[in-house]
Amino acid sequence: MPTYQYACTACDERLEAVQSFTDAPLTECPACGGALRKVFSAVGVVFKGSGFYKTDSRAKSTASADSKGAEKTSESTSGTKGDSKPDSKPAAAPAATPAASTPVSKTA
Repeated sequence: MPTYQYACTACDERLEAVQSFTDAPLTECPACGGALRKVFSAVGVVFKGSGFYKTDSRAKSTASADSKGAEKTSESTSGTKGDSKPDSKPAAAPAATPAASTPVSKTA
Protein backbone atom coordinates (compact mmCIF):
# COMPACT_ATOMS: atom_id res chain seq x y z
CA MET A 1 0.00 0.00 0.00
CA PRO A 2 1.29 3.47 -0.81
CA THR A 3 2.34 6.04 1.74
CA TYR A 4 0.89 9.53 1.24
CA GLN A 5 2.26 12.76 2.71
CA TYR A 6 -0.07 15.47 3.97
CA ALA A 7 0.53 19.04 5.15
CA CYS A 8 -1.85 21.18 7.20
CA THR A 9 -2.76 24.50 5.59
CA ALA A 10 -3.26 26.17 9.02
CA CYS A 11 -0.33 25.02 11.19
CA ASP A 12 1.98 23.48 8.52
CA GLU A 13 2.01 20.16 10.42
CA ARG A 14 3.29 17.35 8.20
CA LEU A 15 2.23 13.71 8.47
CA GLU A 16 2.38 10.47 6.51
CA ALA A 17 -0.48 8.02 6.12
CA VAL A 18 -0.42 4.51 4.68
CA GLN A 19 -3.62 4.22 2.66
CA SER A 20 -5.08 2.02 -0.01
CA PHE A 21 -5.84 3.45 -3.45
CA THR A 22 -9.55 3.21 -2.69
CA ASP A 23 -9.37 5.00 0.70
CA ALA A 24 -10.66 8.57 0.90
CA PRO A 25 -7.92 11.21 1.39
CA LEU A 26 -7.47 12.72 4.85
CA THR A 27 -9.08 16.16 5.24
CA GLU A 28 -8.61 17.18 8.90
CA CYS A 29 -5.33 17.87 10.73
CA PRO A 30 -5.02 15.77 13.92
CA ALA A 31 -3.01 18.54 15.66
CA CYS A 32 -5.16 21.64 15.07
CA GLY A 33 -8.23 20.51 13.14
CA GLY A 34 -7.26 22.54 10.03
CA ALA A 35 -7.55 21.43 6.41
CA LEU A 36 -5.00 18.97 5.02
CA ARG A 37 -3.56 18.89 1.50
CA LYS A 38 -1.55 16.15 -0.19
CA VAL A 39 2.14 16.83 -0.72
CA PHE A 40 3.55 15.55 -4.01
CA SER A 41 7.27 14.87 -4.41
CA ALA A 42 9.63 13.06 -6.73
CA VAL A 43 9.22 9.31 -6.95
CA GLY A 44 12.16 7.28 -5.62
CA VAL A 45 12.43 4.80 -8.48
CA VAL A 46 15.68 4.16 -10.35
CA PHE A 47 15.79 1.94 -13.42
CA LYS A 48 19.13 0.17 -13.72
CA GLY A 49 20.36 -2.28 -16.31
CA SER A 50 19.41 -2.75 -19.93
CA GLY A 51 15.96 -2.82 -21.47
CA PHE A 52 14.61 0.50 -20.21
CA TYR A 53 15.57 2.71 -23.16
CA LYS A 54 14.10 2.67 -26.65
CA THR A 55 17.58 2.15 -28.12
CA ASP A 56 17.89 -1.19 -26.29
CA SER A 57 15.35 -2.83 -28.60
CA ARG A 58 16.79 -1.61 -31.89
CA ALA A 59 18.70 -3.89 -34.22
CA LYS A 60 22.46 -3.61 -34.26
CA SER A 61 24.08 -1.58 -37.03
CA THR A 62 24.67 -3.30 -40.37
CA ALA A 63 28.45 -2.87 -40.18
CA SER A 64 28.70 -4.95 -37.03
CA ALA A 65 26.23 -7.50 -38.42
CA ASP A 66 28.38 -7.86 -41.56
CA SER A 67 31.53 -8.44 -39.54
CA LYS A 68 29.77 -11.05 -37.40
CA GLY A 69 28.61 -12.80 -40.55
CA ALA A 70 32.19 -12.84 -41.83
CA GLU A 71 33.38 -14.37 -38.56
CA LYS A 72 30.79 -17.14 -38.78
CA THR A 73 31.81 -17.83 -42.39
CA SER A 74 35.48 -18.13 -41.47
CA GLU A 75 34.61 -20.45 -38.58
CA SER A 76 32.56 -22.69 -40.83
CA THR A 77 35.37 -23.01 -43.39
CA SER A 78 38.04 -23.80 -40.80
CA GLY A 79 36.54 -27.17 -39.94
CA THR A 80 33.36 -28.84 -38.88
CA LYS A 81 31.95 -28.38 -35.44
CA GLY A 82 32.87 -31.19 -33.09
CA ASP A 83 35.79 -32.29 -35.29
CA SER A 84 38.77 -32.89 -33.01
CA LYS A 85 41.35 -32.93 -35.84
CA PRO A 86 42.81 -29.68 -37.14
CA ASP A 87 42.45 -28.83 -40.81
CA SER A 88 44.41 -31.21 -43.01
CA LYS A 89 45.10 -28.57 -45.63
CA PRO A 90 48.83 -28.16 -46.33
CA ALA A 91 50.35 -24.83 -45.42
CA ALA A 92 50.95 -22.53 -48.37
CA ALA A 93 54.56 -22.25 -49.47
CA PRO A 94 56.13 -18.82 -49.09
CA ALA A 95 56.17 -16.76 -52.26
CA ALA A 96 59.45 -16.74 -54.16
CA THR A 97 61.17 -13.37 -54.01
CA PRO A 98 64.18 -12.31 -56.02
CA ALA A 99 67.39 -12.23 -54.06
CA ALA A 100 68.05 -8.64 -53.15
CA SER A 101 71.61 -9.32 -51.99
CA THR A 102 72.87 -10.38 -55.45
CA PRO A 103 74.91 -7.53 -56.94
CA VAL A 104 73.89 -6.45 -60.40
CA SER A 105 76.54 -4.87 -62.52
CA LYS A 106 75.71 -2.61 -65.38
CA THR A 107 78.16 -1.90 -68.14
CA ALA A 108 77.86 1.33 -69.87
